[in-house]
Amino acid sequence: MLAGFFTLILLTGNGNPNIIETLTPDSSEVVYETVREAVITIEENCSTLDVLNYLKLTRNSDKYTVGRPARSSVATWKWDNEYIFWDPNQFCGTNHILVPTQYLWMPDLTIVEMTEKDKASPSPFLNIKWHGWVEFRNDQVVISTCKMYVYKFPFDIQSCNISFKSIMYSDEEIQLFYNNNNTEITEWSRQSMRTQYEWLFVSMTVTNKTVNHFGFNQTIIVYTIYMKRRSVLYLANFLLPIFFFLCLDFASLLMSDTGGEKVSFKITVLLAVTVMQLILNDILPSSSDNIPLIAVYCIGIFALMLLSLVETILVIYLIDKDASQDNEKEKTKCLIEGPEEKLTNLQTCYIDE
Repeated sequence: MLAGFFTLILLTGNGNPNIIETLTPDSSEVVYETVREAVITIEENCSTLDVLNYLKLTRNSDKYTVGRPARSSVATWKWDNEYIFWDPNQFCGTNHILVPTQYLWMPDLTIVEMTEKDKASPSPFLNIKWHGWVEFRNDQVVISTCKMYVYKFPFDIQSCNISFKSIMYSDEEIQLFYNNNNTEITEWSRQSMRTQYEWLFVSMTVTNKTVNHFGFNQTIIVYTIYMKRRSVLYLANFLLPIFFFLCLDFASLLMSDTGGEKVSFKITVLLAVTVMQLILNDILPSSSDNIPLIAVYCIGIFALMLLSLVETILVIYLIDKDASQDNEKEKTKCLIEGPEEKLTNLQTCYIDE
């Protein structure tokens, strides 16, 4: 299964994009501490419940579930909620807590190319940092559609896009940012690979674009995954056997042309290549506009073997025709000979007939 590492950053409201673009996990606490108001001093408490009570964070709190954060918001998914802040020193060093996803507002991000609903169980928790960062991590099984170019099959390299966008918010309300270091995200994705079957992961690139589908602009983050097909099995199980059939057909030229075994052998080999072409038709997708090179390869070999069969049939026909003409000449020669020569060569004439 192809697993990738995607990191998205959301910017909502009137935040400063320059701060977000240079943001790193190590510097996030310092950056967001500068936009906080004065810390309210409370009595020291040490449990997660005390932090929740301090924030008044409950399932039915409209302040957290309905209200979208209006300051800079960073979605693995990460965003900042200006309603959340506590001093870890006042809660026995508690610098993060885990809360159910129903407790907070979450961005409505979706994958554009997804064709089936994700059947994996979503993550039930959010990780909240003391400085307001909210982090959501979720494993998804994405079934998407990708256009394939099979001209170089089975030595082809395919690309597939995974695009993230908000369903309802415009880019004035939510701005998406991403790590634009393609080398780094390629290495992250390669490290998180679990298994690779028919396809080998090559690289990953990320770009963004702006679309206007519903009367307002939306930012889309596009991750492009490049994959290479494993061609060894196709080479051993398909390309080489067809080439061996061609060699057998050429070797049949050494067989005698006087019998019918040569034609039967060539027809058998030709039917074997036809079966291989039927298998190829099941493998290749029918959406390709151009004829793949492997199909040209099969058609070329089929044409050569068909030409060889026609040549064999023509040679056998000419040999039989020449033999019948020789028999006619011998019969005519026996009829025009004199009585003495007929008696002498009677046995020879009957043998020739």
